[in-house]
Amino acid sequence: MPLAEVVQEVFAPGGLLARADAQFRPREGQTRMAAAVARTMEEGGMLVVEAGTGVGKTFSYLVPALLSGERVLLSTATKALQDQLFARDLPLLAEVLGVPVRAALLKGRASYLCLHRMVQARQDSAVTDRNVVRVLAKVEDWSRSTRSGDLAELTGLDERSPVIPLVTSTRENCLGASCPRARECHVNIARREALAADIVVINHHLFFADMAVRESGVAELLPTVRVVVFDEAHQISETGVQFLGLQLSSGQLLDFARDLLAAGLHHARGLADWLALAGRVEQAVGELRLAGGSASAQGKRGWTEAAPEGAEVQAWDAALRRLSTACAQAQEALDQLSETAPDLERLYERSTELLARLARFVGPCSQDAVRWIDLGSTQVRLVESPLDISHAMRTRLLTQPTHSARDDEWPDPEGERPRAWIFTSATLGTDEGLTWFVERCGLEGAEILRVDSPFDYATQAALYVPRHLPKPADPAHSAAIARLAGDAAARIGGRTLVLTTTLKALATIGDALHRRFGDGQSLSVLVQGEWPKRRLMERFREGSGHGAPGCILVASATFWEGFDVPGDALQLVIIDKLPFPPPGDPLVEARSQRIEEAGGSSFQQVSVPEAAVALKQGAGRLIRRESDQGVLVVGDTRLATMGYGKRLLRALPPMRRLETPEDFDAALDDLLVARSDAG
Repeated sequence: MPLAEVVQEVFAPGGLLARADAQFRPREGQTRMAAAVARTMEEGGMLVVEAGTGVGKTFSYLVPALLSGERVLLSTATKALQDQLFARDLPLLAEVLGVPVRAALLKGRASYLCLHRMVQARQDSAVTDRNVVRVLAKVEDWSRSTRSGDLAELTGLDERSPVIPLVTSTRENCLGASCPRARECHVNIARREALAADIVVINHHLFFADMAVRESGVAELLPTVRVVVFDEAHQISETGVQFLGLQLSSGQLLDFARDLLAAGLHHARGLADWLALAGRVEQAVGELRLAGGSASAQGKRGWTEAAPEGAEVQAWDAALRRLSTACAQAQEALDQLSETAPDLERLYERSTELLARLARFVGPCSQDAVRWIDLGSTQVRLVESPLDISHAMRTRLLTQPTHSARDDEWPDPEGERPRAWIFTSATLGTDEGLTWFVERCGLEGAEILRVDSPFDYATQAALYVPRHLPKPADPAHSAAIARLAGDAAARIGGRTLVLTTTLKALATIGDALHRRFGDGQSLSVLVQGEWPKRRLMERFREGSGHGAPGCILVASATFWEGFDVPGDALQLVIIDKLPFPPPGDPLVEARSQRIEEAGGSSFQQVSVPEAAVALKQGAGRLIRRESDQGVLVVGDTRLATMGYGKRLLRALPPMRRLETPEDFDAALDDLLVARSDAG
């Protein structure tokens, strides 16, 4: 029986899923997606699926993957989604389907404890901060019992902790086979397990990092895999662009200087002036930051001429030369001593890599690429990036042959079948052909499937665009959003998520709400950046349970997607402005220029589709299951007054419209009544 038919029976009424879970309800869209995925897995080729919220796309690709008997690579957007797939969804479905499966979880180096660097950090006399020393001791104690070395196991470890870079390795500082702990290395163990597994769960960052530098183990894994699935695929273009380009950061250089000093003093004290060599690199990095522009010029700035915008050419060239000289002096000292210790040998290799990158940024930018500088208050990052990943996908990935390690075990009598590529997300474009996603990723010719959400949005949700708010460019706009959010949240007992398009708006709205609800007795105001992301999400999901006050969460960036709050802990989502690409972004400007030069409209082909996809992602936070109810507010009058607003509205779920403040208040009261009835 064809795999598609087997899969359809699993999802049918009375099928395996229904028998295993009394709450399971067959959904036509989920079954249709699963059948299309199954056909692609059998026949090969490319399938692009936009599956609306609530379709159940995870099961739609996992069931065919488990029943196909193929080796499958699953790539997700975040490590949190990886953990969910590996620890919850895969074991659950494997048991329901009765399929024995070897699954493996593979993350990047920064997720795994490096035993060698942990010992170095514990012995480093420069580590004097009491809190850091305490956390290091906790990590060392945990290291004796962990099997995987995955730092996600360590509860209470803040993802922003300064300890993490001390106890993890990077591509630059890893000693490889020369490491004294190589046999026990958690990264190497994870890679070996991945090569032996039936299904391997990775993330997009790892996939494209390996595509760029062939370092993470995916390069060895991919040729043995016949099926590749990208979930949350709308992120792969920007992730790919990030890794397929060239980057040099002050962080890389300062890490090199720190490791140079520590390893030099440990292995070759007195054989070189390590303090002076490291100090020259650190000083040169600081001078490069100053040459890049004033503190008021933070953010991304284009770099089309000899120096970045806002930088004086002679000062910039001089800073680059001083940095190259400092790295070259370190390289010379290491060259004479590199054979005395693996740490020094790796530092010599790192100095060579850094000098090569510096040389690239001294020369002209590659054709069909864009270059920019990203300035922080103390950091600087130099970037040269392709405009999109379409060429790399077509030439380096989609045409790559399959050489399964299992060919000798299960020879294919019909010869090698083409690899199956499945790309899926809730938001991939605004037109039937999903052009926004397909063209950027080089997927022309792929089968396209769009599956609508099963939710009854007209009943479950309402959309309100307040006409009385100041225009988005008005300085009073953020304060008005804060008042609206505060009034509404007070009315419904919190349950409010405010999504901002800029960090400036985040700070303004967060500060205003803190002032209004300062005592935290009536409502708890949570603001992104004040707590670790994981803690913010956990507190918001708790809502007003156990006597705690309800919550307003003000967030930006990563909270626009992947933040799942089913139930009545979230009933109001407020988006401050239409999420157009930021003006002045070098990558957006370069893409726009290419379109304009070809006779197109960059606003219609770049800005509007980008805004539509982001708006749809933000709106998707509101309704997460069939019983949810809520209101979406878009605090941008352009959605109702501008011509392109109709195009953006079509990207949103078909919610009922609220026209007046009275309608909005009534909808909030209805939420209170519904909660009371449910209680």
